[in-house]
Amino acid sequence: MSITDYVIDILLILVIFRQVRPHELSPRAALLPLALLILAGIVYLRPFTLRGNDLILIVILAAAGIVLGTLSGAADSIWRDDQRRLMFRAGAVSVITWIAGMGFRFGFAYYAYHGGASSVASFSARHDITGASIWTTALVLMAFGQVLARLGVLQGRRIRAISQPAASRQVPATQPERDASRRPSL
Repeated sequence: MSITDYVIDILLILVIFRQVRPHELSPRAALLPLALLILAGIVYLRPFTLRGNDLILIVILAAAGIVLGTLSGAADSIWRDDQRRLMFRAGAVSVITWIAGMGFRFGFAYYAYHGGASSVASFSARHDITGASIWTTALVLMAFGQVLARLGVLQGRRIRAISQPAASRQVPATQPERDASRRPSL
């Protein structure tokens, strides 16, 4: 693994911790995760040919990323602050599901490059997976699925919240920071 690999993987893991503090839920909230995805796509995605069970591996890992991203986005707290801005914050479930996906990819890559290459090659041969480039593609598409699903869920919740008539909006009173985890979701 190169320094670039470590930096991108660690940034993708750490991006969730930035959202543990309340932030405004706006389209702009998606910029950093999308920028990291674009960078990962440029660095890791290369043309490939599908053979054997390559597509199955890609679909399984991408689907796992989508599930984890959906759970992460659905677990976030969303509320309106006293200035009527739509706010969000990642809670424990959101952080755990995020780290599970991003950490799995980081751990797998570290293992594959630091002593596990023969095990990965043996597994690949037994399951008709054609090589390291397919693993890279599948793991990167898992990250894409996770990030895009989380952003999609959050932005969908944002759109739904701003389209609700004012009378039906649940706007909790401003609460002390220690009670912030009990804010209801919209």
